[in-house]
Amino acid sequence: MTQPRRALVTGGSGDIGGAICRQLAADGLHVIVHANANVGRAQQVVDDILATGGSAQAVAFDVVDGEACAAALEALLAEGPIQVVVNNAGIHDDAPMAGMDAQRWRRVIDVSLHGFFNVTQPLLLPMARTRWGRIVSVSSVAAVLGNRGQTNYAAAKAGLHGASRSLAREMASRGISVNVVAPGVIEGQMAGEAFPPEQIKQMVPAARAGKPQEVAALVAFLCSDAAGYINGQVIGINGGMG
Repeated sequence: MTQPRRALVTGGSGDIGGAICRQLAADGLHVIVHANANVGRAQQVVDDILATGGSAQAVAFDVVDGEACAAALEALLAEGPIQVVVNNAGIHDDAPMAGMDAQRWRRVIDVSLHGFFNVTQPLLLPMARTRWGRIVSVSSVAAVLGNRGQTNYAAAKAGLHGASRSLAREMASRGISVNVVAPGVIEGQMAGEAFPPEQIKQMVPAARAGKPQEVAALVAFLCSDAAGYINGQVIGINGGMG
């Protein structure tokens, strides 16, 4: 029996990340559920997956810390290549740029953009040797349309678009696709605090927030064999916002 493909999902313990982990596991992948510090939250997702007959494990490390990343990934790679990477880790720390301090600017960019490099780069050559791979990064509609109070977040996520398009060109001949999904307003802790229902009806043509499972379905498709010719794309999932 062949071993299942292994998928690493950063930020896998959050609303969207957890949904992605569960969907990939349902599709037959072995899912490595990442958390920044709280490995217990990642373990809860793992327990859910195991309870439904899936295969998963939990890891915790700070994606901003290059040395911690390298050590964690080296240990994971000792068990074989990781062929699916979902860069979902991200934070937002909103403020108008006129009142934003440098720390707030840097930290948001560090997690999304430096985290993308720290996690993805060490996995590329082992992935390329298998001649098959899927890399999907989770961005935001803010990176496409802009959003007041989120210059740092929009800059960080828009950086993923350029990096992913360039990496797609570098890796496509090895059977590796690199894409971005850019969700709009999605149900869960982050959206619930920021957007009351009436505001969502005004902002979103679909007049509702998206569900984490809807984002997960798109990510899982991009990670499948069927999506191999979709490469270097930024795909919005935002109920028609733009």
